[in-house]
Amino acid sequence: MIDRETVDRIYAAANIVEIIGEYVTLKRKGVNYQACCPFHNEKTPSFVVSPSKGLYKCFGCGKGGNAVTFIMEHEGVSYPEALKMVAKRYGIEVKERELTEEEQHRNDDRESMFALNGWAADYFASYLAHDAEGMNVGMTYFRQKRGMTDATIRKFGLGFCPSKGDRMSKDALAAGYKREFLLSTGLSLARESDGSLYDRFRDRVIFPVHNISGRIVAFGGRTLRTDKNVAKYQNSPESEIYSKKRELYGLYFAKKAIQQKDCAILVEGYFDVISMHQAGVENVVASSGTSLTTEQIRLVARFTKNITVIYDGDAAGIHAAIRGIDMILAEGLNVRVVLLPPEDDPDTFAHRLGAAGVEEYIRTNEQDFLSFKARLLMDRAEGDPIRKAALVGDMVQSIARIPDPIQRSVYIKECARTMDVDETILVSEVARKRMASTGDRETDEFVRRQTARQRAEQAAEPAVEFKRQVEAGSSPEALERELAKYLLKYGHCSFDFKEGRTMVSCNVAEVIFNELDSDNLVFGNRLCNELLNTYRTQWQTLGTGTEVPAHWFLNHPDPEVCNLAVDLLTSDDNYVPSVIWKRKDIHIETEAEMLAVGVPKAVTLYKSKVIERLIAEQQARLADATLSEEEQQRILRMLSKLNGMKVTISKKLQRLIL
Repeated sequence: MIDRETVDRIYAAANIVEIIGEYVTLKRKGVNYQACCPFHNEKTPSFVVSPSKGLYKCFGCGKGGNAVTFIMEHEGVSYPEALKMVAKRYGIEVKERELTEEEQHRNDDRESMFALNGWAADYFASYLAHDAEGMNVGMTYFRQKRGMTDATIRKFGLGFCPSKGDRMSKDALAAGYKREFLLSTGLSLARESDGSLYDRFRDRVIFPVHNISGRIVAFGGRTLRTDKNVAKYQNSPESEIYSKKRELYGLYFAKKAIQQKDCAILVEGYFDVISMHQAGVENVVASSGTSLTTEQIRLVARFTKNITVIYDGDAAGIHAAIRGIDMILAEGLNVRVVLLPPEDDPDTFAHRLGAAGVEEYIRTNEQDFLSFKARLLMDRAEGDPIRKAALVGDMVQSIARIPDPIQRSVYIKECARTMDVDETILVSEVARKRMASTGDRETDEFVRRQTARQRAEQAAEPAVEFKRQVEAGSSPEALERELAKYLLKYGHCSFDFKEGRTMVSCNVAEVIFNELDSDNLVFGNRLCNELLNTYRTQWQTLGTGTEVPAHWFLNHPDPEVCNLAVDLLTSDDNYVPSVIWKRKDIHIETEAEMLAVGVPKAVTLYKSKVIERLIAEQQARLADATLSEEEQQRILRMLSKLNGMKVTISKKLQRLIL
């Protein structure tokens, strides 16, 4: 367990913009930063980071929190693990008490797998650099055959697995790593005959696969044998920490360069990435071990909207490029294609030309997808109307995948010009394909918006509401959230409340606590109750009218409490009074006016719900035929008292609502 003092130091040091900026490309907007949310697929940014408040919030999917909870959500790690990751970044020493046997037993399997992979990566790298077999076979291959420098080998953590079939597995067991994790990570396999372990990557050079935060999730191994019966590459299987469709090889090393250049270069294999990096072109990633997937494209989209695809100039490379284009377009990214000379792949190409030569070749040879397909297939379609029609159909299929209507329109015009086809026909065909394949509803949405706008213009002066508030039908939990929100956002504020003919100045926190305490009410929702208690403690220390700093809630030790605090603190951020209302002198409710109505109403509604629950409980007890007459009389007196309170509250609610 990490002590609170260390936790506070970690939160104090954490820069939320720096941390989240390693995962998505943040763009400043006023005092905040915006990006497309990394937790759900979206085209318009709704993910906001507030450096002043130290929080993030997505107004699309609703996720929110601080720097630590972002790491938790993104990396799928526990709260202590996320704290350690942030602490490591800022050089903060984390001291923990020794785990009990029970706690050790419950230790997360994911962390055990990460630890084993980290050990294995060091093991393979050490074997490559220091063992005679590793140096003679693996290091010779990397240096002489592939032309890699020692610095490049160290940067990517390249290694070699011993040729003796079970040496790594035995060494791992001897080092204290468990058999179950050797099998679940795929580092070892079990023989059917006796169940003994042997090495999956034996006698292969090793490529560690890092996730976006730099942790090793898998390995790739290449055989150096020429035996065609042996698979050239062997990759880690899917596991609790590794999904090949969600990882891009080299992204951890490339993400800063991708942000700086606002472009990602997509290649095919491990060596393509490594050689490009060594040549000085670092914004390069690869979909090694799998065909390009939607998840991988979305991973790139966090850092840039521009992808340049570089594939070999042979038939297989061309086919892969064509397939990848449509997938990239469908995710709303801009894609350009570079085909290398037939004798080259990105690996040999980078060695031959170096950084300046590669970048110059890309500049002069990259094509948009339309030009690429036209030039690629036009020769075969020359003079053949059927083939030309098929080519146009192929282009239309790609254009129809583009979600942005303006981009689609531009490409339709370009396709009509290039292929000498009537633009009207192309527009109709693209629309038909979108309706058939994606269920496009842009026209319906446009009509709906226009209708709503006309109705708004024709209506009388609108009734302006400052913020959404709870109503009489709200659940007890919704009312608890509303009261907690008033405390966190406005607990230090005051408002004037009319009691009879007298105007009384009331403090928000004082009103809420006095009303709850007068009837000994405690929130039923655990998280809301924790926020209530945290606020009460600070309020009693600081005094009435002093604002309780938000960090007490945003940096709460319980991540769930933190997430609720973010939801409450940002719940009204998307509700902004219209400029049109101001122009037409329509009264916009002030904060004090909103509190004067909202706080008493929320407290009274909450009391009403509690009384309704108590009445229901007593009525249920009264139905018990085994009750004594004395007990029945006691319950009836209780019901009479509760109903009297209910009438009083109902009258008060009528005044508040009307």
